[in-house]
Order: sequence, then structure tokens, then C-alpha cells
Amino acid sequence: MNRTLNVLSFLVFSSALSVRAIDPVVPRIADDFGVTPSTAALLAAAFAAYGLAQPVLGPLADTFGKSRTMVACLLVLVLSSFLSAVVTSFWLLFALRMVAGAACGGSFPVAMALVSDFVPLERRQVVIGRLLSATISGNLLGAAASGVVADAIHWRGMFVILGVISLAALVIGHFGLRHLPDEERHPLNLHSVLARNRAIFAMRTARICYITVALEGLFLFGIFPYAAVLLLNGGEPRASIAGLVVAAFAVGGMIYAVGVKQLLGWFGQKQIMSAGGILAALGLFVVAGGPPWPLQAAAFATMGLGFYMLHASIQVYVTEFAPATRSSAVAFHTFSFFIGGGLSPVLYGLGFKGIGAAATLGVAGVAMAIIGIVSARLLVKAKVA
Repeated sequence: MNRTLNVLSFLVFSSALSVRAIDPVVPRIADDFGVTPSTAALLAAAFAAYGLAQPVLGPLADTFGKSRTMVACLLVLVLSSFLSAVVTSFWLLFALRMVAGAACGGSFPVAMALVSDFVPLERRQVVIGRLLSATISGNLLGAAASGVVADAIHWRGMFVILGVISLAALVIGHFGLRHLPDEERHPLNLHSVLARNRAIFAMRTARICYITVALEGLFLFGIFPYAAVLLLNGGEPRASIAGLVVAAFAVGGMIYAVGVKQLLGWFGQKQIMSAGGILAALGLFVVAGGPPWPLQAAAFATMGLGFYMLHASIQVYVTEFAPATRSSAVAFHTFSFFIGGGLSPVLYGLGFKGIGAAATLGVAGVAMAIIGIVSARLLVKAKVA
């Protein structure tokens, strides 16, 4: 099992490098293509294709196998990364980010479904924490390194590096997952897929989980493409600093991933969700005050810890309520989250223009606290270690 987890962790890490890589270089891309920062920030919204592809990727994984789906998606990610390095049209780059987002959607959600096939429920949150550690590390390094590469070379160099790493993951995944036993396969036709989806959505727990993660994405993730803009407005123009601030969110996630067993011991399954929502709110409130970048980095780390305390707890419920079609169940969880996350930059942009950055972040903070407390009360307590 450890060998399989190591391979899956590297594949998840490689894909995760692309998720937040754009955020620190939004002002640079806006300058190069002659568009406004708000328009360039739509590149983050384009990555919501990660979630939009889930209703397709879930049934594909249930039909052709989870490992095959992951490898095929890595091939698409390799191609889109290299093409993004040479594109000369902003809207073509936008389209390629959509392709890359869809390809990355075949990584962590499918890996989470795959490990849930052979890891018992009582150990699952800790094992999923290991995968989270890999994806958070990718987010952390992708955000931090993209800013450094942009300052030292050019933002296009970032895509070349992403393509090379994704190619290495493609080779490792192809050879490293071939030993896995065949899975139960489900028919890939519209009638069967719709029947499975109806059965999933008929479950109260499923509906609660999906609505909760959609609201998480909606109220929290719109801040990322504006992090560099907020810092620039405060007098900090360096893309590398913006990368560090964004990457601090992933540091908070790493604290969760490393300490998940201890955190569960302290809080328990329900209280960890409530505390997570409150911590995310606290981070948003601090950023709303416009402090110097070290304090903003600390606030992003607090947001990251709180988010994963809430989000990863919901993931455990998602992996269990439809074990026969786990890929599809997990896929709709990711779909819901990225629908919220995709709309979030647009709504944050409207909020910044309409009521100002501080008020927008304050509203988002109150919403995150409510989401954590209410979802903890609604979800049925599950046994997790």
C-alpha cells in the first residue's frame, strides 16, 4: 500500500503545482497582454474547469479504471502546459487554462477515491491527509516558485517547468500503477450514469456535503487571484512576495495534514469543522485590514489551516456514502467546490468595485464562520481516526 500511496502522492503533487501558479503573476500577465488585472484574474476562474469536468471524469474512472484515468489526464496536462508557454493570445491562454484545469481534475479526486477502495474508514482521514499533504505541497511550491520564476526569467518559463514535471509524473504513473488489481467496472451510457447520479443525490448527507463545499469555494477562494493586486495597492509590487503570501495558505494546509490525528483528538469530528470555519474567517478579517505582507502571510496560513480542517472532514463523508460508485460521488464533491470557486473571483471583483475590499472580505469571513458551524451540526457524526 505504501508504494501505491507514494506514486499517487507524486502524481497529485505534480498536478497541484498548476493550481495556484497563475495567482502571483496576474499583474505581469495583464501587462503583457494589455488587459486589466480583473480580466487577467479570470485565468483563475478558467481553472474551475477542474470541477466542471468532474461529471465526466467520475463516470470515466468508474468505467475505465481510476489509475488509467489519472494517467490519461496527466498526458493532457503535459500538452496544455507546454502550449501555454508559447501562446500569444490572452483568450487562448484562458482556453488552455481551462484544459489544464480539467486535466488536473483527474488527479486528487480520483486518487482520493482510489485509496478509499482499500483503506478502511477508521484510517481514511489520516491517509487522505497524506494525499492532501502532497497536493498542498504542490500548491505551495507552485505559487512560490512561479513568482520567483517570473522575477528571475519570465512568467512563461513557469509553464515550461510545469510541463517537464508533469511529463515525469506521466511516466511514473504509467509504470507505477500497473500492478493495481482490476476494479469493478460500471457501464458508460447515459441511462446508467444518470441512474447512479440520482441515487447519490437522493442521499441527504450527499446534498449537505455538496452544498457546503460549494459555499466554501464561493466565499473563500476568490481572494487568491486578487492577492497580488491587494499587495500592489499597498505598495508591494514584487511577484515573489505575492507568491509567498499565497503559498502561506498551503503552509496552513500542511500544518493540518501533518497534525490531523492530533487535531481530531483535540476537537473531535464535529468541533474540528466549526473551528475550521472560524479560523478561515479570522484570516479573512485580518487581510481586510490591509496589514503589511508578513501579517497577510500569517492570515493566509490561518485561512489554510481552517479551510482544511473543515474541507477534509467533509471529504471523509463523501468517500463513504456511495462506495460502489465512489469516483462519481467524489467527482460531484469536487464539481460543487469548483463551481463555487469558479464564481468566487467574479463575485470578489464585483464586491471590490461595489463595496470595497475590506467590506467584501468581512462578509466572506462571516459566511465562512457560519458555514463551519452549520455544516458541523447538520452532518451525521462518522467514526474517523
